[in-house]
Amino acid sequence: MTLADVKKNAQDRMAKSIDTLKADLGKVRTGRAHTGILDHVTVDYYGTETALSQVANVTLIDARTIGVQPWEKKMMNTIEKAIRDADLGLNPSSQGDVIRVPTPALTEERRKEMVKLTKSEGEDAKIAVRNIRRDANEALKKMVKDKTASEDDERRSSEEIQKLTDKAVADIDKLLADKEKDIMTV
Repeated sequence: MTLADVKKNAQDRMAKSIDTLKADLGKVRTGRAHTGILDHVTVDYYGTETALSQVANVTLIDARTIGVQPWEKKMMNTIEKAIRDADLGLNPSSQGDVIRVPTPALTEERRKEMVKLTKSEGEDAKIAVRNIRRDANEALKKMVKDKTASEDDERRSSEEIQKLTDKAVADIDKLLADKEKDIMTV
C-alpha cells in the first residue's frame, strides 16, 4: 500500500460516513410529509419481512399526508399495522384502496427531541471520521516502521489526512445546522 492509497482510502471512507449521515438525517421528520419517513418500514409479506416500497406504491397526497396504495388488496391491514408498529408517531387509516397516513404537526418539545437526535447522529458520524483518521495514521506509521515511507512523507501525509478530517467534520456540522434549521422551522 502506498501513501496515496492510504489517503484515497481515508477520503473514500470519510465520504461514505457523510453519505450515511445524509441518509440518516433524511429519515428524521421535519413536520412536512415526505415518503422517506416510511423507507425503513417493513411488512410481513407471506412470511418474509419486505420493505414497504416493495409491496405498495408510496406517494404524497398533500403537504401533510402520505398515500400508500398496496399492490394486493389483502395487504391493506398488514401494511396499516406495520406503519402503526414502526414507532413513527403516525396513525394510518384506510380509505377504499388507499391507506392515508397523515403526519401530525410537530410540537416544540418534539422538535427539540428531533434536534437532539440529529446531533447524536452527527456526533456518531464525527466519531467515525476520527476513527478513519486514526486508522490512516496507524497505516502511515506502519509504513515508516517497514521502511516503505520516510518520516517526512509520513508527516506530510498525516497533515493532509488531518485536512481531510477537518473538511469532513465541517461538512457534518453544515449538514446538522441545515437539518436543525429545517426541523425548527414551523
